[in-house]
Amino acid sequence: MNFVIIGAGALGSIYAAYLTRAGHEVSLIARGQRAESLAQHGISVEGKASFSARCNVVTQPETLRQADVVITAIKTYDTEQALAPLRGLNATMAFSVQNGVLKNQQLSEVFGKEATLGAVGILGGEVLPAKNGLPGAVRYNVVGPTIIGEPAGGQSSRVKELVDTLVQAGLEARASNEITSVEWSKFVGWSGFSTLAVMTRLPTWRFLTDADTALIAARVMRETAAVAISHGVGLQDSGFSSTKFLDGSEDDAVRAVQAHGEKMRVNAPDFRQSILQDADRNRRLEVHETLDYTLQLATQRGVATPALDLCCRVLRAVSRAAV
Repeated sequence: MNFVIIGAGALGSIYAAYLTRAGHEVSLIARGQRAESLAQHGISVEGKASFSARCNVVTQPETLRQADVVITAIKTYDTEQALAPLRGLNATMAFSVQNGVLKNQQLSEVFGKEATLGAVGILGGEVLPAKNGLPGAVRYNVVGPTIIGEPAGGQSSRVKELVDTLVQAGLEARASNEITSVEWSKFVGWSGFSTLAVMTRLPTWRFLTDADTALIAARVMRETAAVAISHGVGLQDSGFSSTKFLDGSEDDAVRAVQAHGEKMRVNAPDFRQSILQDADRNRRLEVHETLDYTLQLATQRGVATPALDLCCRVLRAVSRAAV
């Protein structure tokens, strides 16, 4: 398959390296010093497997004309600018592993509704600092699946083919018959985790196990879920979008958050949310296209979101202070 991958951060680099190693034609859209370094030295991956791969690094995306699959893996606030030069690209399929639920609408406006697939990336990683003249390697430290599906629901041969391609390349992937529900359900958890990550500056397991911050995370997640439900989204009945978590007592919700934190303490003690990595590097934060979008939807339906509103105000201030 012919892949165009937008973004040479952690996720984009992981997809590019694994797909290239599997023999697929990959064009990785990158910019700046990282683009120059990757073109010269290739992509290095650490974690699940350690290897290097060389793909076509593209700094002028307007020259691209055809792709079987487009994968968007950039920060949400860069989406409009990154997609603009690709309006001349004919894509058979396009999906985004970005945070939030606005992404599919943005892809449809460029590549068309027929090409757009829903997707969620449960994988995670971090670009390590560049050293000795080499580009920063990618530490692939959360090995989870890419979940892909038709926005209208149901099964399709193209989704199956795409999932099989990712699996054969060494990545975890699976299809979903209800991808919109999966996207929103993941976003519910992401909203609680990401707000507290920035506000505490702690590894994920630490703020999830603390009773005070676990309470705030639980409130943010339950408010986000209420917004989704008010817009007719049927959430997955599991984890932080389960009926038990959403409709049970607040004390039970806090205990569920703490229990998840204990699992992370054992399985991923060093994991830090990507938005916290941005805050640590004094970069702009993904707030407007994610959490603020939830607030807009809440206003439309008259859903109260006091905890989310408070957290958003803090994150906006942190983002505005970034250099």
